[in-house]
Amino acid sequence: MTTTASASPWEELVTSALLGTDRRTPPAGTTPAGKDAPVALLDAAALHTVRRRAGLSPAPPAAGGTLPEPAPDDARRALPLPARRRLVQLLADRSGPSGSGGRRGTAPDLTELLPQWLAAANEHGYRAPASVLPALLDAARARTDLRPHALTFAGLRGLWLARLNPEWKFALRGGSAGSTLPDMSDTEAVRRLWEEGLFAERVALLAGLRAHDAGAALALLTSTWSTERAEDRLMFLDSLRAGLSDADEPFLEQALSDRSRNVRSTAAELLSALPHSALAGRMAARAASCVAMDRSGGTEATIVVEAPHECDAGMQRDGIVPTPPSGRGERSWWLGQLVEAAPLSVWTDRLGGRSVREIVALPVSDGWADELHAAWCRAAVRQHDAGWSRALLGTPAAPPSTGPGTTSPAERSKLLAALPDDERAAWVAEFIAAHGLSEAFQLLGVCTVPWAAPLGRAVVDALDIARDAGSYPWSFSGVMGLAERCLSPEEADRLEVLTATPDEQEDASPGAGGYWSEAFQRLVSTLRLRAAMHEELSTT
Repeated sequence: MTTTASASPWEELVTSALLGTDRRTPPAGTTPAGKDAPVALLDAAALHTVRRRAGLSPAPPAAGGTLPEPAPDDARRALPLPARRRLVQLLADRSGPSGSGGRRGTAPDLTELLPQWLAAANEHGYRAPASVLPALLDAARARTDLRPHALTFAGLRGLWLARLNPEWKFALRGGSAGSTLPDMSDTEAVRRLWEEGLFAERVALLAGLRAHDAGAALALLTSTWSTERAEDRLMFLDSLRAGLSDADEPFLEQALSDRSRNVRSTAAELLSALPHSALAGRMAARAASCVAMDRSGGTEATIVVEAPHECDAGMQRDGIVPTPPSGRGERSWWLGQLVEAAPLSVWTDRLGGRSVREIVALPVSDGWADELHAAWCRAAVRQHDAGWSRALLGTPAAPPSTGPGTTSPAERSKLLAALPDDERAAWVAEFIAAHGLSEAFQLLGVCTVPWAAPLGRAVVDALDIARDAGSYPWSFSGVMGLAERCLSPEEADRLEVLTATPDEQEDASPGAGGYWSEAFQRLVSTLRLRAAMHEELSTT
């Protein structure tokens, strides 16, 4: 086995440790001389570990010995000391809960509280202490879910530090750089950052300028569009979702001819979300030609479907993918895409002036009901249409298998996201009261945090019922984890009664009561810890 020229000293040490020094001697210069190979390897590993944790990879000096520019100032507020101590604790405990046999014990899982802490710190406008930046960037490198909040919290200094360590290069390709943005009315500063900034800074700039002056943001994007990389064009295009309006249509129509298929597809999706766009009109005409009322004179109104027989060039330019996935028929695949992209408003007139609920309840001929309803669900999600989402969800107390639109928890969660926060929480609370927690995990994931009081009570009552049934709590570990993060901390005192170990029933699983007691103790302690975190961040 030979050493590759591109391998770093750390990689060489890891390889030697894995293979053994008798099979793979570390290259000269990576380990101290005069010691046995295994001891020298461990000494070198300890040295390199310290260097890596320092946040700067050792490198040859630049020509002329030029030092890096000093880190920029960060004018945001300093963290209160209690909150700073809490952050150090959260960053240090990144291994997750400990225990044996899957038993988590009663201690809160600090790794799951870090995203919430970062979000709250950003809301308060605090800056990251310089001493925690290496650990913060390491945590964000390991967990993509942390990156938006972590990079916002790290700010300009985090981006400065990320340039000095290749392992943190992810920070230069995404995330927020809101603290670096110039005054949006300073056109020269905006132009300079757009032309010279890091990708993360340009994404943040485009979003900030769009909120300030949508026309200026679109003009800025147009000025360099043809020279941007395909993946960057896709990210910039995706940023237009916020504040999408009819003024974006000419640009998006032009993007339908982009050389990147992903860019073309995203442009078509955005245009279909504009009900008055030319593309939406074209899709409406195509979809309406495929779906109609049965006018044969029968006693029961029925929807009839005639799926497309071809996917022509015009359809493909408007975003219809011609080749179906494995196992899907071509005609049903094309029909689903057409209906999904058509404005939902077309169906009221097309189907006899009926209301949305009446349309959804109509029978569909020849087995096309599932395909048509699934496409309507996707259209309601794409167009953020609360009326259609409400009708397709149906009543929460009805059995999920009889839902008018979809029986998939994932699809229902997407439809719920189109409803107002309070209505969404009330729907899920009623669903849980009627059906329990077995299909509630994804529905709970789209509810606003902290959960509204009725939703929190419904979840706790369902967990209490599951405990009384004698099952083990890990069957509900996902929901319990959500409750730890999403229940209002004010619920802690009310839940104290559930921390006691119940009397074991004859038909209960052995030891289940003790496990439930631990689970509720952990829930209560986590809620109280969350309350303490927010109090620490609110300290002036």
